[in-house]
Amino acid sequence: MAKKSAIEKNNRRKRLVKQYAGKRAQLRAIANDKSLPMEERFAARLKLAELPRNSAAIRVRNRCEVSGRPRGYYRKMAMSRIALRDLANQGLIPGVVKSSW
Repeated sequence: MAKKSAIEKNNRRKRLVKQYAGKRAQLRAIANDKSLPMEERFAARLKLAELPRNSAAIRVRNRCEVSGRPRGYYRKMAMSRIALRDLANQGLIPGVVKSSW
């Protein structure tokens, strides 16, 4: 199990990303629009830099929904390899069977 503080920090980041997503997208569109004057684009970049760092989507870490583990994460299942194996062996994940040959 991961530290509760690390899990909570990541959850705060997710909330900030959701809160600032519209504003960030708008400012990025202005900053990347080549048809606008350079001063306006630069001003948009400065406003983008003033936003909280944790509101950037890149700062969110993929963590296991079951254990909070940050490594060995399967995106399709939203859990780590260890939790996936445990739940699959218990038969709690539909469509997943233990391989044998």
